[in-house]
Amino acid sequence: MLIIAGYVTVAADRRDAFVAAHQDLVRRARAAEGCFDVAITADPLNPERVNNFERWESREHLDAWRAVADAPDTGIAMETVDVWMYTVTDIRPPFD
Repeated sequence: MLIIAGYVTVAADRRDAFVAAHQDLVRRARAAEGCFDVAITADPLNPERVNNFERWESREHLDAWRAVADAPDTGIAMETVDVWMYTVTDIRPPFD
């Protein structure tokens, strides 16, 4: 399993437009084979921050999605990009 998580920052007055521009991408990604979850969301505390979270069954599924993803060209500059890919080797309920 792969997890991609982190955040980007954009101009505060453009953040909501940036998130909205990705709604179709998120909807299509969630329907893609091997996708467990995708979220691109406005941070509730920082008006410039956009949180990114993805969970994929495998690198092959992620690569297949990226080949057809057609990410939107928002024209909105990402000022900071702090997004990382993690390879998961163990999973369990977090509150046990």
